[in-house]
Amino acid sequence: MKSYFTFLAVLVCAVAGAQNINDVLRYSTENLQGTARFQGLNGAFGALGGDLSAINVNPAGSAVFNHSQFSISGSNFNRDNDVSYFNSFNNTQLNNVDINQAGVVFVFKSTNDNSDWKKVALAINYDLVQNFDDEFFASGNSTQGLDNYFLNFAQGVALGPLRVQDGEFIEEAYLDIGSNLGFGPQQAFLGFQSGILEPEEDLDDNTSYVSNAIYNSVNQEFLQSTSGYNGKFTLNMSSQYQENLFLGASLNFHSVIYDRITLFDETGYDPASEIQSTRFDNFLHTEGYGFSFSVGAIAKLNDNIRVGGSYQSPTWYNLTDDTSQRISTDSPVQNPDLNFINFNIVNLFEEYRIKTPGKLTGSVAVIFGKDGLLSFDYGYQDMSQAELRPSSDPSFASENDFISNTLGAVSTFRVGGEYRIDKVSLRGGYRFEQSPYEDGVTVGDLEGYSAGIGFNFGGSRLDLAVNRTEQDFNQQLFDTGISTPAFINNINTNVTLGFTLNF
Repeated sequence: MKSYFTFLAVLVCAVAGAQNINDVLRYSTENLQGTARFQGLNGAFGALGGDLSAINVNPAGSAVFNHSQFSISGSNFNRDNDVSYFNSFNNTQLNNVDINQAGVVFVFKSTNDNSDWKKVALAINYDLVQNFDDEFFASGNSTQGLDNYFLNFAQGVALGPLRVQDGEFIEEAYLDIGSNLGFGPQQAFLGFQSGILEPEEDLDDNTSYVSNAIYNSVNQEFLQSTSGYNGKFTLNMSSQYQENLFLGASLNFHSVIYDRITLFDETGYDPASEIQSTRFDNFLHTEGYGFSFSVGAIAKLNDNIRVGGSYQSPTWYNLTDDTSQRISTDSPVQNPDLNFINFNIVNLFEEYRIKTPGKLTGSVAVIFGKDGLLSFDYGYQDMSQAELRPSSDPSFASENDFISNTLGAVSTFRVGGEYRIDKVSLRGGYRFEQSPYEDGVTVGDLEGYSAGIGFNFGGSRLDLAVNRTEQDFNQQLFDTGISTPAFINNINTNVTLGFTLNF
């Protein structure tokens, strides 16, 4: 009978108010992998075109193709995280293999020699713009315990709703308070039922709480593991006008799945503390879809120099979250039924929307005949314009104000080169991307290098690329209560193999 009631509670529960700047940044940042050739030049393709992943930078690039083409690419993704938390250091590595690109372009050349429109290209392409598979572990001795997390949510919340009523299951009470009062009071409920918090007065209208945990410092261990992807499916059309101008437009459809599990353990309280150990775990599942469009142009100034410009619209995401939690302590006043609140008890959030900022890209390339090329891209995106929606929601409006005052404009620089020796192409590239934060500290600048090689068989080509990026993060373990972040040095190394077939 208990499972029956719990199942009903899961279906009707709707919690709001937990989305924040981290969600906005997660979906506003694209780390496009692309074909092996695209990666070999570190994505500096805005004035080049002639590559299926290049249409993500400039949709006019498909008109540069001389023949119809199919390409597919697979990557090995390696994550290497060095984590410093107080005086403790940990390293975590993660590997996975995935198909990150597949697409086809059809080129239709004009049969009228007098027409100014020389050809039309239609492309369908899938690119992995963000791989969320990652993991890091932090441990250290902190002066800020988990009780601060629950105290921050509990102060000002009446004690009455934090009690389990007669005849009510604890998991029903947990879901009900989340559905009716919101995320904050629900966290206060966990703090009270676990024995971490105690009301100053045992009255239903009490709104002040104290911690039962006594410590000068505590030992903390925190593991975060994420998985999922942000994939972009692109429908593209472009055309060549006369000999020197290429124009294009794309419709982009995103598919998002994101899972995050965090496991937190805390020990080392004073001997006088009635709590000696705490475990608090959280699970988040997000899925949804998004839409954007892009337009662009490439012009040949002469036989050697090309310039390009493109605009990518904001991406409008529709997302839904569900969360699960579990907590346990060794407190003598912990509710003995607390273990019934676990990852099988799910909070369903109402659908929300994120609007990411639009992006402008300017490009120039120098072509050295059949010997090789050099290419440069500059991108500009104002992250302060990102928004959670509906903005009429008071919690979203407040968070949007925080976003506009915290995030800033991001400039991205990409340089790539290719040198051909008969049928072999040697490639290299460099990428620099500014921090999206005004302080430049919460998230640092990103720097990346790439190298690649390709072999042309005539009607087909095989390419291999290695792409390495490095970026620093100051990662808070929780959004509130524990303000001392873990410092993470993140190195991503991708090895990509791609196959291209002309037809």
